Amino acid sequence: MFNRNKNTNRYHNYIIVSEKDTGAKQVHFSHQKLIAVSGIAIIVVSLALFFSVDALTNVLYKNKMNDLKANYNHLSQTLLSLQNQLEDVSSQMGSIENKDQAIRTYAGLPKIDKDVRQLGVGGANLTNAINLDNIPTNITSRISEIEMNVNAMSRKVKLELNSYNNLYDMVKKHSDNLKVIPSIPPVQRGYVNSGYGYRKDPFDGKVRFHYGLDFAVNTGTNVYAPADGKIKFVGNQGGFGNVLKIDHGNGNRSLFAHLSKIKVKLGSSIKRGDLVAISGNTGRSAGPHLHYEVHKYGAPQNPLDYFFSGYLK
Repeated sequence: MFNRNKNTNRYHNYIIVSEKDTGAKQVHFSHQKLIAVSGIAIIVVSLALFFSVDALTNVLYKNKMNDLKANYNHLSQTLLSLQNQLEDVSSQMGSIENKDQAIRTYAGLPKIDKDVRQLGVGGANLTNAINLDNIPTNITSRISEIEMNVNAMSRKVKLELNSYNNLYDMVKKHSDNLKVIPSIPPVQRGYVNSGYGYRKDPFDGKVRFHYGLDFAVNTGTNVYAPADGKIKFVGNQGGFGNVLKIDHGNGNRSLFAHLSKIKVKLGSSIKRGDLVAISGNTGRSAGPHLHYEVHKYGAPQNPLDYFFSGYLK
């Protein structure tokens, strides 16, 4: 408890009285001394506050930097993941484009020019939508790269959607025509060991034109119809051994040679994917295989140009 004695002179007397009644103390201060003590107290408190604020600022700065570093790492991983997903989608778009070209061939539509596919039909510009200020250079470059990839992919998707809309309308009008195109491989296993074109004859070594595909398969492999049609020939044909011929309509015919068994009768109607024969090694053959040909109005064609990807029924 404090008592202050009023005094008209330059000095101030302060009496300090304890609440426990242990006595009283009198402190005598001059005006100058009081100002000096107050000033020192203010300086000490100011220094304490300054260092406290500085220490607190350092702690907050370190925490902020740690958060920024964590966000930077997360952003980098996110951008990398997006880039990988775009590359995966891009590879799938390549497969879609190949199938689009095949379907256009079957539907009688002109193929899309490669330059048109590269340019697409326009896309969104995201540059103004992204604020790249205060972002590290390697991150901005990656963002720009992904932005360009997204724009390119957007154009491709728009182009394919437009193309498939046209194809859908055409297929609806000409669905019957598609059924008679020999568009699937005649066997589900094996591989092509001799293609369409010039090759050395396996018996005499002379170069001759090979008018079909030779599928390397074991005797007993199922042979399927590549399209709807009617059986036009069943029997033995010299070097071809046991032969089956199918007339698919619209000038399309297919031939199967070196068969061990034929599972259909002359004149019967078949559907795409029906079992029609069993492969073998009959006739002039160097080993078990299936010889397969496609003809358009009597002219031999490369069967590979007609195949869809995979096996379709």
